[in-house]
Amino acid sequence: MNYLSVEQVSKSFGERALFEQITFGIAQGEKAALVAKNGSGKSTLLRILKQLESPDSGQASFRKDVKVGYLDQDPQYPAQLSVWQAIFGTDHPIIQTIREYQDSLLHPEDAERMEKALAQMDIQNAWDYEVKIKEILTRFHIEDWEQKVGTLSGGQRKRLALAQLLIEEPDFLILDEPTNHLDLDLIEWLEEFLGQSQRTLLMVTHDRYFLERVCNLILELTPEAMYRYPGNYSYFLEKQAERKAQHGSEVHKARSLMKTELEWIRRQPKARGTKAKARIDAFAELKKTASQNVKEDSLQLGVNMSRMGKKILELKGIQKAYGEKVLVQDFEYIFKRGEKVGIVGPNGVGKTTFLNILTGTEKPDAGTRVTGETVIFGYYTQKGIALPEDKRVIEVVQDIAEFIPLSNGQQLSASQLLNRFLFPPDDQYKYVSTLSGGERRRLYLLTILAQNPNFLILDEPTNDLDIVSLQVLEDFLSAFGGCLLVVSHDRYFLDKLVNHLFIFEGKGLIRDFNGFYSEYRAHEALKKEEETNRQSQEKKKVNPPKSKPAKEKTKLSYMEQKEYDALEEEIEALETQKSQLEQEMNQAGLSPDALMEKSQEYQKVNETLEQKTDRWLELSEYVD
Repeated sequence: MNYLSVEQVSKSFGERALFEQITFGIAQGEKAALVAKNGSGKSTLLRILKQLESPDSGQASFRKDVKVGYLDQDPQYPAQLSVWQAIFGTDHPIIQTIREYQDSLLHPEDAERMEKALAQMDIQNAWDYEVKIKEILTRFHIEDWEQKVGTLSGGQRKRLALAQLLIEEPDFLILDEPTNHLDLDLIEWLEEFLGQSQRTLLMVTHDRYFLERVCNLILELTPEAMYRYPGNYSYFLEKQAERKAQHGSEVHKARSLMKTELEWIRRQPKARGTKAKARIDAFAELKKTASQNVKEDSLQLGVNMSRMGKKILELKGIQKAYGEKVLVQDFEYIFKRGEKVGIVGPNGVGKTTFLNILTGTEKPDAGTRVTGETVIFGYYTQKGIALPEDKRVIEVVQDIAEFIPLSNGQQLSASQLLNRFLFPPDDQYKYVSTLSGGERRRLYLLTILAQNPNFLILDEPTNDLDIVSLQVLEDFLSAFGGCLLVVSHDRYFLDKLVNHLFIFEGKGLIRDFNGFYSEYRAHEALKKEEETNRQSQEKKKVNPPKSKPAKEKTKLSYMEQKEYDALEEEIEALETQKSQLEQEMNQAGLSPDALMEKSQEYQKVNETLEQKTDRWLELSEYVD
């Protein structure tokens, strides 16, 4: 059963066609990812699906009664709302009940209102739902419910919007870069949550581990068509390679045939009968196929690296705090040439502050920082730089240098360098204001590397970059001869690049871990398991299980025998009712409200059945 149907949808901006006549569907329970290069129209397509933007032609529609939840890349809320108001400003009946109950707590003098609110909480079984809400908000580090949304950072707003979606429980989730601004623990929790959920999902993400472990359908958007791959990310890579190989073969065959047909066309035969006209029409289609570019774009990053001396960067006794919040405590480290270090830890523990101290843009409260004379930092920040909106792409690069030296001794012009960064000549004269988020990030990265740094510091460089750009960036960074320090929530990116981690554990503690990120997570999981087992063993020593006294053989009383006989009939009736409810909940076309009502009824029946069964087992011990 299709939850989403897209038929012949096209969208252009001026003369630039993002996609033409794409058709696809997403069925109930499918977890789909939309994959495409930056600037191909992924976010635009998502906005069309949510009716925030109109297509030039075609239509996109959701099945009737399907509730859709949408997560934007940059969610916006009215600035005057509190976090609590932003979350509970929904028409979900249970959320409205919880909201009324929470509001009634602020007016204890209104006993009647409080009584009604408590009654509704009981009727709708909203107590468990409230616990779930608080658990999700805590998980997303949303603790100050009275804070005004206008004071939140972009990352905090993103977490708020994602938490709100999970609380509302829509039937269909549309997520645009859901892992951006989440720390690694939260990404892994979300990965498990969505993987186990029965909800239907469509998302745009560059997180390849996320794609591998959550998705069962990959949709590849290209300028020519939409391709469907029913499987996870590994399956997609395999089948995409096969498709491109096949496509390349078809184009080469078409070009060979085109030469023959072109000779025929040029002879301009006088006979213009039906067969000749059909052959001319076929030539037009053949020309279209033969003209396709089968050369794969590649992001070539061969810029030169400035010479690096023996002394690089030494940190000794570094301390930094804001008020009572300690971010760095007595940190010491000597960086070595060619070292590649990853930085991981929860949001808000001081990772960006630490990078600022390393580059000298922020001073420590105590300690010394000694930088080698030959060190040239290239610092890619989360916020990026304010690229001039009224300048063309090529002008941004020319402001840095007209010519950029390469590692092989040659030079590239600004235009040639842009071409290697997947900005073809036509795109080089676009205004910065027209670039997509991913294209801006790529241009910003170019401005960093064009300065020939030998110590690269990258703060969340993977945000908004497409997978093609990420793959080649990883190859460049792997071959980079200088020092690399990278903060990233992209686990695949970390595993591929770094074999040494600084773990920010909070309260100023920075732990040094020699190993890959996956090894670190496995190490932490093992430690947690060992600690759980240790606590369990200690608990058994303190409170050893008490042996139950042997029960004397007795018979049931008259009333107990009567109760026992009645329980058998009641249990059978409850099991029948439970089975019927299961069938009704699995029926197609059931509205969300009806499903919720059936779910609540099912829960009550199941609880009653468990109680009756326990009592029956208890009485059965005394039946002859």
